[in-house]
Amino acid sequence: MRLENFLALTQTTLINEPCVHSFENIVFDAIKVKRGDLFFAYDTKEIQLAVENGAYGIISEKPAQISDNEIAWIKADSLDDALHRLIRFKTIEKEMVAYECNEIVLKLSLQVITMTYFRTIIGDLKSIFKIISEAQQKTTLLFSPALTSRDMFAVVKKMPIASFEPIEIMEQTLFETSFIYDNVFYERQLISPFFIPYLEELLHFYRTLKIEYKLKKFTPIEHFEPVFTNKRFEIKNFGTSDKVLIFEPNVELIEEQISFLERHASWANTIFVVPHDVESKESKNIFRYKNEKEIINILRNTLFNFALIVGVDKSLLSRPLSNQTQLTIDF
Repeated sequence: MRLENFLALTQTTLINEPCVHSFENIVFDAIKVKRGDLFFAYDTKEIQLAVENGAYGIISEKPAQISDNEIAWIKADSLDDALHRLIRFKTIEKEMVAYECNEIVLKLSLQVITMTYFRTIIGDLKSIFKIISEAQQKTTLLFSPALTSRDMFAVVKKMPIASFEPIEIMEQTLFETSFIYDNVFYERQLISPFFIPYLEELLHFYRTLKIEYKLKKFTPIEHFEPVFTNKRFEIKNFGTSDKVLIFEPNVELIEEQISFLERHASWANTIFVVPHDVESKESKNIFRYKNEKEIINILRNTLFNFALIVGVDKSLLSRPLSNQTQLTIDF
């Protein structure tokens, strides 16, 4: 990219008069810089290494000492904003169309093998820039507004909504499902029936846009994620105990998951541990907490088979709390 085009596109400022007029690639790690690259100096301590490796330009937010006046030194009010603008430009240049979906559909898509003309967008700006830069012309993108800014993409569409071939569930537990889709039998997949409507939405999207796909073995995603424990809350292998902590970081899914558990685990003693400031229907099985220590106290003092813990993820079990050792709520 030519230097003057980069400056105009990113609304950044050139602070010297360099000899170089263009860049080959944009790089974020100084050790990977090659001759002709532009280095995004998120870490200003790496600037000198980038220069030594042949960078043609350095862009940073903080004032940097000009050690080589022949290369371009660029000042940005925000590196993230500059990168955001570059990503949007590349989606225009490559004629990409981005479809928006909810967070669960997006994370399920990461577990489906697709052709290279389809990419799932997730991660920080640097990761997204790499995905977009490596993608081919007219690649279809899938993103979630809950995780990625919508205005990063020039063309955004809704996922198609229409009648679609349903997934036929053959056998299910709370956390595993055997099902048939498109005349293919998927046995004992590690996906809860709770996720099946989301999976149907995703597969309908693929079929409507004629995106070739292949389902592989599912693994847990960080939603409705079960952790099997013993009475001392020590983590056990999947399916080897009758006491399960179910973690859901997204508070917007509370009602849907409570209803699911009430329908599919009516036989069990189930409690729901939710943040004190989040609205949900009142029930004797709902316990509210203000901090993580209160979660531990609720679990310690309440009898249950399943505990839906909303607003945190399973990393709670590895963080140091009172009376807690790593990976163990040791009561």
